Amino acid sequence: MEFIDPALLAYCEAHTSGEDALLKKITRETQAKVLMPRMISGHLQGKMLEFFAKMMDAESILEIGTYTGYSGICLARGLKPGGKLTTLDINDELETMVRGFFEESGLANQIDYRLGNAREIIPTLDGPFDIVFIDADKFYYIDYFELVIDKVRPGGIILADNVLWSGKILLEEGQKIDKDTRKILDFNRLVQEDPRVENILLPIRDGVLMARKL
Repeated sequence: MEFIDPALLAYCEAHTSGEDALLKKITRETQAKVLMPRMISGHLQGKMLEFFAKMMDAESILEIGTYTGYSGICLARGLKPGGKLTTLDINDELETMVRGFFEESGLANQIDYRLGNAREIIPTLDGPFDIVFIDADKFYYIDYFELVIDKVRPGGIILADNVLWSGKILLEEGQKIDKDTRKILDFNRLVQEDPRVENILLPIRDGVLMARKL
C-alpha cells in the first residue's frame, strides 16, 4: 500500500490538520487488538473524507465497511447539523469496540451502525445519499456500486477505497491474476465506462476512486 516515499508521506501528514486524541486512540487500539490493522483509514485519508463531507454539505452518508470506526467518525464530523451517517459492517466481533468509539466521539446519535450483509441491507435503505464510501469486501465492489447508484442524488459522490490494490492492478504480461485483483480491475473499468458518472482515480493511500453522479 506504500506508493509514496515515507518521508514525503510524513511531510504531507505534518502539513495536514492533526488527529485528535480519539482518532489516535482508535489507531493505537486497532493496531494492538485487531487483525490487519493496515485496513484503518488513517490520518491523511480520514481528513480527506471529512473534507469531502464538509464540501458536499452532506446530510446523508452511507459507509460500506465500518471496520473500527475511524473513517465513520471522520465522515460524521463532516455532516451538516442534523445529518446522518449509516455505516454497515459484517464483523460483529468488533461491535463493542466500535460502539464505544462512536459514543466517545459524541456523534452516536448521528450514526446508524448496522451489522449484517451489506448486499442485503442496502436495498432496504432509503436515499438519497450525498456520499457513499465503499471500503468492504473487494470481491463485491461492483455489487455495491450497482446497489447504491440509484440511491445517490445527482451531484452526489461514490468513493471506493483500495482501487490500486497495492499495485497489483499494473499487470505484466503472463502474470497470474488472483480473484480479488480481477474484481478490482473489473470495477475500475466499469466505473470508467459508466455514462451515469464522471470519475477520477486519486493515488491516495491505496487508491481512492471518486465517481460523481451526473
